[in-house]
Amino acid sequence: MTSAVPGVPASELSGGDLFAAWPSIVATLGALHQLDPRGCPFDRGLGQMLARARDVVARSAVNPDFLSETDRPVPPAMLLAQVESEIPACLEAEAHERVVCHGDATMPNLMVDPVTLRCTGFVDLGRMGTADPYVDFSLMLANAGEAWTSEAQARHAFETLFRELGIDRPDHGRLDFYLRLDPLTWG
Repeated sequence: MTSAVPGVPASELSGGDLFAAWPSIVATLGALHQLDPRGCPFDRGLGQMLARARDVVARSAVNPDFLSETDRPVPPAMLLAQVESEIPACLEAEAHERVVCHGDATMPNLMVDPVTLRCTGFVDLGRMGTADPYVDFSLMLANAGEAWTSEAQARHAFETLFRELGIDRPDHGRLDFYLRLDPLTWG
C-alpha cells in the first residue's frame, strides 16, 4: 500500500540533523527488512541486478556521474568483469540473507519529519524487491557519508546501522561489491 509520505527528504537535512535522525532511519530500514520476503512479488536479487548491468554496459549507457572517482577512468566492461568475479560469494550470502529491500536507499528517498527528526517512510520504490540487505546498506552508507561533518560521525553512523540491525560483523566486501555494481545498473 502506498500513500503520500510526510516530511522532507533526508538529503535536505543538515549533517547534524541527519545524524540525529539516523537511528530512526536505521529502524525504519530495519522494519522494511523484517517484512517476510516470501510475500514480496518483486525480485531485486543479484541475478536481476547483474542482467541489468550487463544490458547497461552492452548499450554503453553507464552514467559516469554515478561511478566513484577511482572507477570513472576504467572502461565499464572492465568494471563489470571485476564485479562478476565476485558473484559466487555474493550469491551464497544472498541465498541466506534475502530480505525485502528498498533497492535505492539513498537520502533523497528517505523521508524525515524536520521537527521531530523521525523517519516517516520511503519514496521512489521502483527498485524495491527481495535481495541481499547489503544492497540497501551500501547505498545508504555511501550517500549519507556525504553529509557527515567528521570521521567520528561517519564511524558512529556505520556502527549504529549494524548494531541496531543486530549484525555483529559487517561484511565490508559485500558493501564494496554492491556499491560498485549499482552504478552499472542505471542507464
